[in-house]
Amino acid sequence: MIQRMTSLGAIIRGAIAGAIGTSAMDLAMYLRYRANGGKDQFLNWEFGGPSDWEHVSAPAQVGRRLYEGLLQRPLTNRWARLTNNIMHWGYGISGGCAFGIIGGSSARLRLTAGPLFGACVWASSYVTLPLLGLYKPIWQYKFAELVPDLGAHLVYGTVSALTFSSLSRSLA
Repeated sequence: MIQRMTSLGAIIRGAIAGAIGTSAMDLAMYLRYRANGGKDQFLNWEFGGPSDWEHVSAPAQVGRRLYEGLLQRPLTNRWARLTNNIMHWGYGISGGCAFGIIGGSSARLRLTAGPLFGACVWASSYVTLPLLGLYKPIWQYKFAELVPDLGAHLVYGTVSALTFSSLSRSLA
């Protein structure tokens, strides 16, 4: 008799997979940064970053809007770097949870599930973030501008799916 994965088990495995996938994505982006002449050590690069709202990522801007919208008070520059990291890791882990729910409902994941998941996460940002005024519509970007981010998301999706699959076998 085949034992089905519980929803909670799928979400927990997905969260772990999303965290590992986010780490892999960041490593891929860091290696590209170093190949392009970047000098910072990995941890400084990973947890450093912009310290003001003018230079943080779009996910950090979403975090700022959530905070200010819910609490009805401004979030100062002091919190820009931390918000950037929380939102980046939060997106990666929550994406893994969503993958876990979908992957946990399948008897077997296909090899293409990971890259497809990564591509969907990447594409969804080019739907939602323009609606929030944080990105331009995708057709206004040059192909060469889109490829590095797509590549990083393919790494995220692939590593997340492989990790989820491995956890599903070893913890079942």
